[in-house]
Amino acid sequence: MRWANRLTQMLDAVKGVDRYPVDVEELILEYSRVISPDDPVLEIVSRPLRGFEGALVPVREEPCGWLVVSNSTASPGRRRFTVAHEVAHYLLHRDRIPPQGIYCKEEDVSRRAGKDIEKEADSFAAALLMPLHDLRRQIDPSAKPTLADLGALAERYGVSLTAATLRWLEVTERRSLMVVSTEGYALWARSSEPAFKSGRFIRTSGAPHEIPAGAGASRPDLAEACRAGISHPSGIWFDEEVEEYTVHATAIEQAITILHLGEGRPRRSVVEEREPDVVDRFEANSRA
Repeated sequence: MRWANRLTQMLDAVKGVDRYPVDVEELILEYSRVISPDDPVLEIVSRPLRGFEGALVPVREEPCGWLVVSNSTASPGRRRFTVAHEVAHYLLHRDRIPPQGIYCKEEDVSRRAGKDIEKEADSFAAALLMPLHDLRRQIDPSAKPTLADLGALAERYGVSLTAATLRWLEVTERRSLMVVSTEGYALWARSSEPAFKSGRFIRTSGAPHEIPAGAGASRPDLAEACRAGISHPSGIWFDEEVEEYTVHATAIEQAITILHLGEGRPRRSVVEEREPDVVDRFEANSRA
């Protein structure tokens, strides 16, 4: 988080608070030449890729440096997050990368579920593109956002709806979940900390988890109603009332669902404790 905070402070100071979305490509091309002029990022390219979403590849012919690659078939928001993910590998891990480079799969850069250095790279990308101090200004941690609210967040940061929602789940005080499904089965799911602690989560490892028949996620014919929000009684998703927002992404044959449960108690986010708020740092520095 130190790297992400350092760059966030620099961008805030130079470009102001309404500087989003972050131009990651311009940032790393210029910044790498400053911090490592003999080993910078030389170029960022986008190509159709199969089997992975992004890569950081060393260039050992003059001029030496690194090549960042992203998948041109992905959405602009996904590509932005992928580039930020590979930037993290450059800043944090390039001394540990194999001679052939590092190649990151789709699940490494879209689900925030990678391990070790992939998890570190995801955390960096989320913090750089969607810093907490700005996210709180957009959606209060106690608020219950709609799909439109989360879509506006994604547009502000130039990321996918999935990335914006996952970031919001890290800081919300509400009991909420995100479920990504296809053909009536959950591909993966993520709970906010209050939801997880109350036992509200969906296991997607092992046997397939079937989406409830009464859920909007299993009803493409209710697409408009699902976008606006549907209230379910106890017994549909969980043994309590649930408010569901679902977008049916027909192009990728997936449904992205946000579930809001009853009010949760305010808490201090684990992520927030690990990632000091930039505004708090500025205020502390000014007092000093």
